[in-house]
Amino acid sequence: MHKIDDKKWKSLKTKLSRSKQIVPLSIGDPEKEYVQSRGLDILQLHAADFVRKRLAPADPKNDGRQTPLKGHPVFIAQHATGTSDRGRLEKFHGIKAGIELTEKEIAYVVGIIIRWIEEQAGDPA
Repeated sequence: MHKIDDKKWKSLKTKLSRSKQIVPLSIGDPEKEYVQSRGLDILQLHAADFVRKRLAPADPKNDGRQTPLKGHPVFIAQHATGTSDRGRLEKFHGIKAGIELTEKEIAYVVGIIIRWIEEQAGDPA
């Protein structure tokens, strides 16, 4: 997993907060309990799996609609961090659409997702 440094994280959060495409989200008690019961290592595996299947292909199936808005902390984090589809990934993170994600890019996306979840739920580790 790629760890984003604090300066870049703060800059990204500012960029996302100014966008009309990103709705401010937070996780509720059920998601916090899920994070606490599973731990960040398991959530990291879930995030990597979701990113590989739903976001990494050059032309993901149903791009723009492939990430649910609820049901899993990773899905909520993807919407909150601009990593829910290839258009937002390009706009907010500079990762070009139409090209399969590299392992480094997947690690970056997973790192962003986990960082957001840590802030929302606290570090359960």
